[in-house]
This record gives sequence, structure tokens and C-alpha cells, in this order.
Amino acid sequence: ILKLQFLYFIGVAIPSQTNMATKIKENLDAPRTTPFDNEQGVTWSFEFFPPKTDAGVTNLDARLGRMRGLHPEFIDYTWGAGGSTSELTMDLCKTAQDKHRYIANMHLTCTNMPAGKVEEALKAAKENGIRNIIALRGDPPAGQKEWVATDTGFKCALDLVKFIRAQYGDYFCISVAGYPECHPDRIESYEEYLKAGKVSDEVYKAEMDYLKSKVDAGADFIISQMFYDADLFLRWVKDCREAGITVPILPGLLPMQAYAGFKKMTGFCKTYVKPELAAQIEAMQPAEDASDEEKKKAEEAFKKFGIEHMVGICKDLIAGGVKHLHFYCLNLDHATREVLKGLNLIPQDYDETTCEAYGAKVVDHRGYLKKE
Repeated sequence: ILKLQFLYFIGVAIPSQTNMATKIKENLDAPRTTPFDNEQGVTWSFEFFPPKTDAGVTNLDARLGRMRGLHPEFIDYTWGAGGSTSELTMDLCKTAQDKHRYIANMHLTCTNMPAGKVEEALKAAKENGIRNIIALRGDPPAGQKEWVATDTGFKCALDLVKFIRAQYGDYFCISVAGYPECHPDRIESYEEYLKAGKVSDEVYKAEMDYLKSKVDAGADFIISQMFYDADLFLRWVKDCREAGITVPILPGLLPMQAYAGFKKMTGFCKTYVKPELAAQIEAMQPAEDASDEEKKKAEEAFKKFGIEHMVGICKDLIAGGVKHLHFYCLNLDHATREVLKGLNLIPQDYDETTCEAYGAKVVDHRGYLKKE
């Protein structure tokens, strides 16, 4: 945290006209304008997590500086179980707004979080000019298989949304999570789910009803769980609209970057993977006795495939009417940047050598380029 504060104090001065305390909903509801005037009128945002070391914080700070030139609508930071990263998450959000001129969306979970700690977090967010909160139940702490509510805490994200609205009115813009396939806790057997490709109608409806209850309680927009089937997402959005959910719904996107990471995340989230895609991915893996050079080539080929695959998903989403893309960056920038270039949403010459020049052109509260 001290390292982060030092980084903030050596940061460049912020133009007086910059107002990073904007509520994200105001931008999502505004007419679609984009920093690079892409014809699709598509905007984007990024998610990061708090690093575990000072060196990690330093590296992420430098990366945020490079990614500023990509001009996302906002960025968000995750919140450790039980508030384990609460101070660092808060400092990262403040630095993102004050130093790097991002609009920050702060995760707030109620996993092992007593009411008093939630109140402290919301008070600190307001004092630091953070007006955007993503209200989540959260995952179980490390080493704990199942989520258990504390005696004096909240039981679900709905409780958290209600609490924020009761205590702060409309001061905060609140976003919530949505699950196109279903919350993984409701999927008993991942193997059976992969075979069926869907959950029961009863479970699906229960999930939809719960999502609507979060919106009815005051959620301003929804960010989806990761997925690798654009048609599945678009059908879910259609079902949301038919259920009376009218707020913006942003697709959560995680480009495949490494085979082990892909298997870990899809297994953890119980993400549906089409049989033909699964077979294609397995066919790309090197033999156990492959040489180091062969393994390295396979890794690079997988990264390239992951980017191309995500470009294809995004094209399908945009064709289906999606106007905003939310990327889970895993604190890296290459894959997200290449996907945006593959979609022709940013200049093809955007890289480590040109990012500073693009970032320097930020002049308004949305972080958009000055019109020449």
C-alpha cells in the first residue's frame, strides 16, 4: 500500500476538467461516442485484481499507464474474500481515478463480511470519490469449498444491493453479476452439464427471477460471467428482456491465453464449452514427451488461437446488438489489446511504443480523445 501511495504522489497532475467520479450508468445511457470513432459505436472496459506483492503493484501501475491509451469506459478491481484486499482494492481504485484518469468500479463482496465492514468500505469509497460499486456475494475464502454467511453479515448480493440503496440512496451506481448459463453453485455435475448444454428450466427460471430481484432492488447494470458461446449469451439477454430486465447487460469476456488457465477457469465457473471447440483445443496440446521448443510453439499457437477465437465471439456479439465489451484482463494487456485491434476498434499501430501518445490525448471525463 505504501508503494502504491508513492506511485500516486509521483504521478502527473490531473487536468481540472477531468471528473472521474462519474457514475458509469450515465455513460452507458449516453449516445454512443467512442475514442477512436469506430463505425460500430462499441465501447469497452477492463477488470483487474489486486496483486499480492509490492512488485506486482508496481508492474500493474505501469500496465495501467500503458492501457490508458485504450480509453476504456471504466475499469474495475476485485475484492478479496472477507475483505482480505479491502485497503489495497480501495487504494487501487483511488489511484486509477486520481493518477491514471480511469473511472473505477469497485467490487464489494459479502463473503465473511460483517455489516460493519461493509459500512466502512462504502464510507471510504464515498470519501475517496468512488461512485461505482459492483455488489457481489463473492467466492469462498481459499481452502473453503462452500460459501457460508457470517452470523451478522449478508447472505447474498441482493442483501448488499438493498443495503447500499437504503443507506446511500442513488449516490452509488450499482452493478451486479449475471450468469448466462446459471450460477455454478446450481450446477451439480459439470460433466453432465457439458453433455446437456443447459440446466433445467426450473433452475434457469429461478436464476432469472433472482437476477430481476437484484435489478428491482436498485442495480443499474449487469456484468455477465465469462462464456465461450456468443449465441448462448444473446439468448440469455433476450430472455432477460422478456423477463422485464431493462438495464444494460455487459458481456464478460476472457480471452484464452494458456491451456492450464483455460481449464482451471472453465472448471471453476462450470462454463459451457462446445464439443467441437473442446476437441480443437485438446488437439492443439503438445505430446507429453514433446521438446521444450515444441511446447513453447504450442503455447504461442494457443495464445494466437485464443485471441482469434475471442475476436470471433465479439464479432457475433456486436452483430447481435451488443455495444459494450467487458474484458477480464488477468492483469495483462496483450490479449485484450490484440482482440480490440482484431475488431478494428483501435488503431492497428497501437502498441507499447505508441500507447503513451494515445493516452496523453485524454481530455474529458470519459477519457476520450480530443477532436483534432
